Amino acid sequence: TPSVIYTINLVVTDLLVGLSLPTRFAVYYGARGCLRCAFPHVLGYFLNMHCSILFLTCICVDRYLAIVRPEGSRRCRQPACARAVCAFVWLAAGAVTLSVLGVTGSRPCCRVFALTVLEFLLPLLVISVFTGRIMCALSRPGLLHQGRQRRVRAMQLLLTVLIIFLVCFTPFHARQVAVALWPDMPHHTSLVVYHVAVTLSSLNSCMDPIVYCFVTSGFQATVRGLFGQHGEREPSSGDVVSMHRSSKGSGRHHILSAGPHALTQALANGPEA
Repeated sequence: TPSVIYTINLVVTDLLVGLSLPTRFAVYYGARGCLRCAFPHVLGYFLNMHCSILFLTCICVDRYLAIVRPEGSRRCRQPACARAVCAFVWLAAGAVTLSVLGVTGSRPCCRVFALTVLEFLLPLLVISVFTGRIMCALSRPGLLHQGRQRRVRAMQLLLTVLIIFLVCFTPFHARQVAVALWPDMPHHTSLVVYHVAVTLSSLNSCMDPIVYCFVTSGFQATVRGLFGQHGEREPSSGDVVSMHRSSKGSGRHHILSAGPHALTQALANGPEA
């Protein structure tokens, strides 16, 4: 189904972010001054981070179509369409990220603003609007054949996803804009804020499996089965969000702000950079 296709791509991006962290540590402490070593990692990390943002957006839109517009969205929610959207996301995110990280110029702040708008603010706007629409729909008892408690849990899950998105990604992009606007910001302060922001953005890759997998009753039933606990499967809030779909749908000083050399210098030169 489209939701599974988007989720698989989200899994790939989150896994690549996680696998890049040991490489990040090795380059930061063991390959100082090697820009050629640092740049591929930096590109890969930020590319996958922004792909993660975009696939989270795709999942949110797919949920909206499945729950609020199930009848009119059947043609848009075909697997072939989902695969085409995923291919477009990878290509577009790669092109935008590479253009920002790999192109030098006299106005780096413009590239930072473009990246922030295209790969953070617009997805945030889409996720916020469609999450609100879904929550409004779930507040109507007649939409789903579920009790009020389960619909409340589903709305709590949607709100949790939005909060995690804000907490994980807002500090990084706010820091990038601040550095672009105030390039004379104290180096130590900028570096500390950068590391905190990158840590939070990496944390999202740990939270996604929780909110998209572990809370679902299908996963919980599998765990119970592994431990020999058998019982009737009870739909959880994660299932409530997707139940209408299944019944009616188709089944990181100056990083990103001074070209590639400044981008990778802090990573390649180590903590003294």
